[in-house]
Amino acid sequence: MDFVVEKSVVLELKSVEEVSVIHEAQLLTYLRLSGLRVGLLINFNVGKLKDGLRRRVV
Repeated sequence: MDFVVEKSVVLELKSVEEVSVIHEAQLLTYLRLSGLRVGLLINFNVGKLKDGLRRRVV
């Protein structure tokens, strides 16, 4: 887990060519283990940052 914001959002930061299923599973695991519900997977290796955002809620 890279960051927890305001004890409510998990941030998982990546800089990869393409976000894979493994990265999303990693975020979901962090959410389950922490008991938090909202997570953001952010990939910085994209042209526009909005193209690298993925939000997950469990």
